[in-house]
Amino acid sequence: MHGFQHIIVPKSRFTLHTGQDNITTYTFNTHVAQHYFCKTCGIESFYVPRSNPDGYSINFRCLERDNVAEFEILPFDGKNWEDNAAKLAHMSKE
Repeated sequence: MHGFQHIIVPKSRFTLHTGQDNITTYTFNTHVAQHYFCKTCGIESFYVPRSNPDGYSINFRCLERDNVAEFEILPFDGKNWEDNAAKLAHMSKE
């Protein structure tokens, strides 16, 4: 467990304003998921999830909180990911 709090959005709703030159990408296994890490501190700030290849999962912990009006944390059974991933598919749709 690495403390990533997911906010899944369509690709069209995500813009990285700064730091593009300090991001590195990691993929494994199927190479569908693309994990983006800060080259300086190593935090995974966002990624393209295998469950939502048409979107990004943003690490809520990387957002400036004064830009977030409200949020709700919903439970997700990641231990049984294969059985539950389809429940996330709608989150990256326009």
